[in-house]
Amino acid sequence: MRVIAFAGSLGVLFLPLAGCSNNPYALQRQNQTLQQQQLALQQRNQELQSRASTLDHDNQELETLLAQTRQQSKVLDDQLAAMRDQLATTTAQLSQVRDEKQLTEKQTEALVASTRRRTSSKITANNSLQRNLPPLNLPGIEVRPDGDVVRVEIPAARLFQPGSTILQPVAGPLLDSVAAELARAFPDQTIGIEGHTDDSLIRGPQGGDNQQLSVARATAVYQQLVSRRQIAANRLFIVGHGGNHPVVSNATAAGKARNSRVELVVYPEKAVASR
Repeated sequence: MRVIAFAGSLGVLFLPLAGCSNNPYALQRQNQTLQQQQLALQQRNQELQSRASTLDHDNQELETLLAQTRQQSKVLDDQLAAMRDQLATTTAQLSQVRDEKQLTEKQTEALVASTRRRTSSKITANNSLQRNLPPLNLPGIEVRPDGDVVRVEIPAARLFQPGSTILQPVAGPLLDSVAAELARAFPDQTIGIEGHTDDSLIRGPQGGDNQQLSVARATAVYQQLVSRRQIAANRLFIVGHGGNHPVVSNATAAGKARNSRVELVVYPEKAVASR
């Protein structure tokens, strides 16, 4: 009796299932459910693909930013190297300025010594040089009478490096020939060394102005002449005029070159060293 009852219960249990499998409405609901699930999966897949595309785009932007950062880093490295080179150049220029400052100080000391020698010497009057002007053999050098004096004009370009007080290598032989001729023609006269510039502003590394440049150049010529011992130091004195006494107009490059000069001025007076 229990077996028959259990069998009856199973029959009752499987009866609805069998009915569902044969029910077209149930199958239709299941099909709709599956379609909805498939649509949801497709939407989910599209969302994942969209996120993957967004991540790929972001990755490309990051790679672009990385490349730009590397390029900027290289530019900064190049700028740093350029700054180091500029610092080295500035250090070298500073050393040059210090050397030129020391040279200027030495030239100033020579100027003071020259002035002292000049004030301690006795100058006696002599006949005007105009009446007995001996010929000077100085090819390429302007020699002109000026009242009671004779001016020997040497272009600065033949003596100095541009904008500098440093004598060029050719300046030594040139000054030797001029000094030898002056010593021959005027063995006793007082000689002034006058520095002149054009009207251009000085923009060199050593600074200063045109007046200082003219004095420094006259001092350099004085030191060269004294060191060669062709003209006695007690016969020489130094004057710096800057650009105050041009001989021609400064309106042209040729005029500027003419006005930038050193003049050896021979005076009629004889200089006698004091005892």
